[in-house]
Amino acid sequence: MSSTDPFSAIADPNRRYLLEELRRAPKTVNDLASGLPISRPAVSQHLKALLDCNLVCVTSEGTKRIYSVNKPGFDRLNLWLDQFWS
Repeated sequence: MSSTDPFSAIADPNRRYLLEELRRAPKTVNDLASGLPISRPAVSQHLKALLDCNLVCVTSEGTKRIYSVNKPGFDRLNLWLDQFWS
């Protein structure tokens, strides 16, 4: 599996937590780090893994980077999963 494999990315519980938080609303790294027992740099590394497989996207607002769920990335996962229910 490559590092851009979305299934590998969501296998990590911290990344699943980040996705759950981002599902509720876009957030900054600081916002996301407040709910995890890991450092802000570690949160950034997890977000990079999610970015690399297109499950999240990022926009800039001034000096802040706002992360959000990237729906097209999840559409790709859904298409793959749906083949098992067809």
